[in-house]
Amino acid sequence: MPATATAGAPRGRRASAGRPKTGKPNPIDVHVGSRVRLRRTLLGMSQEKLGEAIGLTFQQVQKYERGANRIGASRLFDLSRVLDVPVSFFFDDMPADAASAPVDDEDGGEGAEERSAGAYEPDPMAKRETLELVRAYYRINDPSVRKRLFELTKAVANAATAESAE
Repeated sequence: MPATATAGAPRGRRASAGRPKTGKPNPIDVHVGSRVRLRRTLLGMSQEKLGEAIGLTFQQVQKYERGANRIGASRLFDLSRVLDVPVSFFFDDMPADAASAPVDDEDGGEGAEERSAGAYEPDPMAKRETLELVRAYYRINDPSVRKRLFELTKAVANAATAESAE
């Protein structure tokens, strides 16, 4: 076959397998990645330290946590060991729309997965901001100060909700 006939043509099975070319990560990969980030953050572990423990760079860990790269079974097992959780932890609390998304779309169709990926919102409890807020809150040693901060936060949230309802 002449070289010009294969130039730019997809090679091997990988070209047609996997995610459709929507530019959006699979919602299951996003959920699993957010659970990795949740556990890593709760342990106070950096992406670099986690990467070292499983033989990756922190950039690769970042891609896993964003759902940009799919985590294979052996890597998921390594993560469960290092983060000291069962493999099932990464799938806990998965939203129904993520769970119903196709795992692999080998025929190249983009229907259900594209709709799910576009509608998928990561759990706010898994966001870094939330985790840092909770960790900082529990570093407040005085229970009365912690309770006043809690009441203040609820009052501000209620006021914001009332404003947006008007």
